[in-house]
Amino acid sequence: MNKMAMTALGLGALFLMRNKQSREKLMEQFNNFAGMKDSQ
Repeated sequence: MNKMAMTALGLGALFLMRNKQSREKLMEQFNNFAGMKDSQ
């Protein structure tokens, strides 16, 4: 993973800690994205 990805994940984690309502929406999007990895 490159620095940009790690930074994005770090900022995202902080954002989600503060915004529990947004967390559900973003987790849904992340699960859809991660679903590609699970299907292999």
